[in-house]
Amino acid sequence: MKKVLFVVLILGAIALAACGGGSSNAVATLAPVPAEFAGQTNPLGADAATAGAEVFKTNCEACHGSLGKGDGPAGAALDPAPKDLSVLQTTAGDDYLYWRINTGKEGTSMVAWKGVLTDEQIWQAVAFIRTLK
Repeated sequence: MKKVLFVVLILGAIALAACGGGSSNAVATLAPVPAEFAGQTNPLGADAATAGAEVFKTNCEACHGSLGKGDGPAGAALDPAPKDLSVLQTTAGDDYLYWRINTGKEGTSMVAWKGVLTDEQIWQAVAFIRTLK
């Protein structure tokens, strides 16, 4: 009986591993940026990251965590989990980051910040996200 249980446990572990138990925070192929946002670059200088840190702390940190790793206290209860912005920012352009913050992402808990944050605040947040490692 113990051998059967052991074999079932091993097979179960193998099956779970085969189902892709990797991080849900891995950056997959990014969705194409809509034409209205495509090609936009941050009009603010790198010094905007200081103001962006405050925008991020107030509006984003609860889900994305203080270092943008997707590990904020509110993010723990979200499915899918918030993205690791320190990884995402290495592959996403300014246009992608601005678009996602502006309009949110359907099927996730990422809300649209347009109308809550000004365009300048969104660009400040983008500048801050660029500093995440």
